[in-house]
Amino acid sequence: QVQLVESGGGLVQPGGSLRLSCAASGSVFGIASMAWYRQAPGKQRELVAAMSIGGSTNYADSVKGRFTISGDNAKSTLYLQMNSLKPEDTAVYYCYFYARDGSGWSPSWGQGTQVTVSS
Repeated sequence: QVQLVESGGGLVQPGGSLRLSCAASGSVFGIASMAWYRQAPGKQRELVAAMSIGGSTNYADSVKGRFTISGDNAKSTLYLQMNSLKPEDTAVYYCYFYARDGSGWSPSWGQGTQVTVSS
């Protein structure tokens, strides 16, 4: 199975920036799509940004123009550059891959990384 490990979360002041990383390990034979989700306390998990293996991207309206998703296929790594952060961006951020391992195609989730935007 594909394992995902996020890093880069932390505490940042409003207006600041963070860069999240998500590294895939295990037997990764192909990646169809990758995404970042987030879940704030008391709220449902929501899609933040997604990217297909072809490079097309889409973003939640709330982060358009502030967040950028990118990937390094050779390293099976996904990034989320977050600029102009707002308190409402505070959440646990999860990366998601739809990838193929030795058993076939399946979804994988990271363990989550906390992002807190506060002065």
